[in-house]
Amino acid sequence: MSKKINEWITWVGKTDWELKKFHGDEFTTKKGSSYNSYLIQDEKTVLIDTVWLPYDKEFVTRLKQTVDLKEIDAVIIQHGEVDHTGALPELMQEIPNTPIYCTQNAVKSIQGQYHEDWNFKTVKTGDTLKLGKHTLTFIEAPMLHWPDTMFTYMDGQDILFNNNGFGQHYASEFLYADEVKEDELWEQAITYYANILAPFSMLVKKKIDEILKMNLPIKMICPSHGVIWRKNPQQIIQKYLEWADNYRENQITILYDTMWNSTKKMAEAIATGIQNVDKQVTIKLMNTSKEDKTEVLTQVFKSKAILVGSPTVNNGYLHSIAGILEMIKGMKLKNKKAAAFGSYGWSGEAPNKITEELKKAGLEVAQNPLKLPWTPDEQMQKECIQLGEKMAEK
Repeated sequence: MSKKINEWITWVGKTDWELKKFHGDEFTTKKGSSYNSYLIQDEKTVLIDTVWLPYDKEFVTRLKQTVDLKEIDAVIIQHGEVDHTGALPELMQEIPNTPIYCTQNAVKSIQGQYHEDWNFKTVKTGDTLKLGKHTLTFIEAPMLHWPDTMFTYMDGQDILFNNNGFGQHYASEFLYADEVKEDELWEQAITYYANILAPFSMLVKKKIDEILKMNLPIKMICPSHGVIWRKNPQQIIQKYLEWADNYRENQITILYDTMWNSTKKMAEAIATGIQNVDKQVTIKLMNTSKEDKTEVLTQVFKSKAILVGSPTVNNGYLHSIAGILEMIKGMKLKNKKAAAFGSYGWSGEAPNKITEELKKAGLEVAQNPLKLPWTPDEQMQKECIQLGEKMAEK
């Protein structure tokens, strides 16, 4: 079902209520998502992005109910990933000669995926496409979050179509951010940023600064996923600037996995030590073998410090810790402290190895790793409490 945004623009995307996993198994989408496609009808008719491949035929069928496909003068693809371009093959069978405006890198990714030599028109920052009463201006945004990404600005309506920026994996019967629950919206927005855009925070800040210097009035922000920012869109811009600037809340997150609950007991004692020093700090205690990894990474992103614990198994650490450490490395976080801990029976290598991974992730290791044999007794638990107290003090 299409939805009118204004007299010029119609949302023709797809709301995916059933989506629970994204990027393979990387991102858990508890609230589903949407694939936002926008049809602009001026003197020229332009389609911005399509939808994910499983909905290609549905998309084209519904698009025909809104516009005669032969009236589409151009297709704009802002990013080549399949959730944005999946309906292109189906659409281009109907209008094979219609020009596709995208970056040079997008041509590579689209051709690499679909092996079609469509009528590509490559654009760079500042290039324009005149529609009639309105003009579209293209803004390259490489690595936000692919090398091929770009944004599109529509003058007159003061709208920024910004692909994966400012989005959320969030399915809703509503079209606009001001129509949904505020706390739920911001939870999805920061989850999206932490898991998709955090590795590129320096580029996020640079690109936003660049756009602000262009002095483009922005009355609406239309992302490719989630709801549209129409009332005070500057609020999400300011949030992105905040999140991109080595973001930290007053929170310490303790990540652990455990075999026979010895490392779990250490984690709980460390939490007690943190609370002894700072009653105001939020403490998140998360078993990485049971918690959703998307939520784990979101809490790590929010934290000013993390502690990571595992028993030693086969001279290493448990696989859930290995996976989370690898994902944390990919986030490229700055200005966060860290420490490692774990129980052992025979050798005890895990905390030292975790410490090395924390360093590789760019975190500041603030305490030596704590490793304790077997099940911690009362004295050993005191050592854990002391570790928590020292981390809180630092």
